[in-house]
Amino acid sequence: MPARYTLKIVTDFAAAHTLRDYPGDCSRMHGHNWKVEAEVIATQLNEVGIGMDFKQIRRTTKEICDALDHEYLNELEPFLTVNPTAENIAAYIYQELSKQLNGEFVRVSAVTIWETERACVTYTES
Repeated sequence: MPARYTLKIVTDFAAAHTLRDYPGDCSRMHGHNWKVEAEVIATQLNEVGIGMDFKQIRRTTKEICDALDHEYLNELEPFLTVNPTAENIAAYIYQELSKQLNGEFVRVSAVTIWETERACVTYTES
């Protein structure tokens, strides 16, 4: 079995959203301090012994999150038509990270979004 190294960084952003068609309080605008965990799998190390520099993973994840920070998510692409649920936010960040970080020996494996300290969702693709 080939080697696999799982690298993880954590960052955060604050944003408001409204859950369209939700039968409860979350149908009204409200905000969260979202915590974001990004996981990257490396199958080979570079000459220094690194799968991917944590700084690169953190910087790229932070850039994506900065575009969401202190925004009303319902007014941003892709959430104009897609409900800005934790699930959809996790999928969005995963897809954006994958575009920028995936390579021959490195790929994004999962993004976990914490809506509160007690509730999170992890998005991954096979």
